[in-house]
Amino acid sequence: MTKPRYATLLLVLAAPLARAQDPPVPSVTVTARKEAVVKKIDRTVYDVSNAPRAANGSAQDVLQATPELAVTADGRIAVKGNTQVTVLVDGRPTAQLSGSDEDRAVALQTMSGADIASVEVITNPSAAQNANGGAIVNIVLKRNRKPGEHAQVRASATDQALWNAGASGDVTRGGLSVHGNVAVRHDGTRKIRRSAVDWNNPLTGQEGQTVQSSEVFVRRVVDSAALGVDYALGDTDSVSFSARHARRRSRPLFDVLGEERTGDDETIHHRISYGPNEQSDDSASLTYSRQWNGTALKASLQHSTTDTLVDKSYRDVFVVPARATAYSRGAGTSARRFDQATVDWTLAQWGLGLDIRHKTDAIGNYQAAVDPATGAEAPDRNTTNAYTVTMTSAAAYVTDRIVLGKWETLLGARAGRTARWRTFDPSLHVKYALRDGTDVTLGYRRSLQLPDPRDLGPFTTYVDAQNVSRGNPNLGPQRLASWEIGVNKEMPHLTGSAGVFYRASRDPVIDTRTFEDNVLVTSKRNGGQARTLGITGALDWKPDEPLHLGVDGGVYRVALGRDAVSGYVNVRAGYGDVSLDAHAQSAGITPLGRYGPTSSVNLVWKHGIDKTLDLTVNADDIFDGSRRAYRTDTPTFRQAGFDHFVARRVWVGVVKRFSR
Repeated sequence: MTKPRYATLLLVLAAPLARAQDPPVPSVTVTARKEAVVKKIDRTVYDVSNAPRAANGSAQDVLQATPELAVTADGRIAVKGNTQVTVLVDGRPTAQLSGSDEDRAVALQTMSGADIASVEVITNPSAAQNANGGAIVNIVLKRNRKPGEHAQVRASATDQALWNAGASGDVTRGGLSVHGNVAVRHDGTRKIRRSAVDWNNPLTGQEGQTVQSSEVFVRRVVDSAALGVDYALGDTDSVSFSARHARRRSRPLFDVLGEERTGDDETIHHRISYGPNEQSDDSASLTYSRQWNGTALKASLQHSTTDTLVDKSYRDVFVVPARATAYSRGAGTSARRFDQATVDWTLAQWGLGLDIRHKTDAIGNYQAAVDPATGAEAPDRNTTNAYTVTMTSAAAYVTDRIVLGKWETLLGARAGRTARWRTFDPSLHVKYALRDGTDVTLGYRRSLQLPDPRDLGPFTTYVDAQNVSRGNPNLGPQRLASWEIGVNKEMPHLTGSAGVFYRASRDPVIDTRTFEDNVLVTSKRNGGQARTLGITGALDWKPDEPLHLGVDGGVYRVALGRDAVSGYVNVRAGYGDVSLDAHAQSAGITPLGRYGPTSSVNLVWKHGIDKTLDLTVNADDIFDGSRRAYRTDTPTFRQAGFDHFVARRVWVGVVKRFSR
């Protein structure tokens, strides 16, 4: 059988790097079933290598189907109600995933779910991790180190001319393992938005209303490639290198209808823009490891970059009153550079580490009115600016793992400095094993969350027809502390857990909104305190081999200037080739208002045609529950609206595997 072109290319590239002269070595094959869920003292590891939604889906789809996580259609992640989430890839932060929530969402929506081996959910990170004030979700990518040559190709398609295709392969001979993948994705999302603002000027008594609505289908083309090399230098030493590249581009047609009324005056116009929008992501890392006599040393260097261009040019076509079309040219650019050097040393139960990071965000904004007759541009001084934010941090940590009979304790402390802020963050994890497969756990972590660099610029930035943002250079970090107590029970066909958690933050970063010149202005400030108290629970039932049922969820009370009760629930079911996952998030509050509930029900049919060929059909968001309403109330304006990121779609895909 002729191998597909991509798979053959990967194998041809990798084979010369392997040590072909190594003599054959007798081997013994041991087959064991990998645990789907592994609970460690400071994290829970979920094996998603064969997750039904992964074959055709994105990384966001895989995370949405992972217990303990709540992921909305627009990519916002919460861990047990905590929206302060750091997403890592193979235990490392990257420039690609360290931007805004929107940047991170796009990255996860365009990352293939088929490349993910497991997801680690860390609700209370130990001092060994830089938690940045919240929980951690670590995406562990697949790396096949089995001797021989392996490859697979995959492809899937849906309506709206959307499709994706990819190939991956690996070669392992002797102490050398080479693996890589290439992929192309043509994906997209239909976005529907509506916002109505009633405003008043307390100084003049003037009142008015602005209604804005839009509908667009954003199409993205994503090219990506990755290469990894692992080499055993000897019995104790090894070195690993990995590199990844991704490029995204889109040209969305936005048509925002604006209706503005002030007294007897009325204006109706269409604001039309075309993009283009582009982003490129590159990362590389080098790791050296040594293990000897119960001691482990690991040193790592990594560099990652993300360059983004968002064209914000538009034209205003006026309906009422009729007047000439107005033109504006604009763009937003950002260049993020992230470098990290880490050293981790483990000696018996002790762990020591050093973490040095340097991050630079260079941000530029341009907006200018264009004379249609001459093409001359008159820059808007309020929204044309450029600035750079640089943050260098250095931290050291120590951990001590103590095991005494049925007790296991992990103590930790992390001290460091970032910019002008010093930190000292302790952590504590305790596990006590009762009889009959039951254990009790306790976790505590204190940490500092730093502000987003883009929120620190002292400038106003055009966002879209409805919004501008304004930076606050005086913005400071917020201090967070988190407690969690839980109990876990394992029986032959049933596992369950229950827990109580409490989170408190001082000087949380909150939105401030004003309405100026018929445009909503959003900024940030530190203020007050926030507290969350909740309970969580989970059950997994496997009565026999083809059937699996699972549910997890939580209910929590949030105090953020005012109190409200929120919650989430995830349901999973599988029988034979068919699996279902359903998710629901309740309404909640923000410092200035509240947001509505969302839901998602997804069905997957995964059928093995033979041992090397699989057919998968994904029906995503069957009941189209991704529409989220919101409301904001301030002394000067009231805003009500909704965002609808339409996720309902049916994908059909195939996966073909090769090995020798």
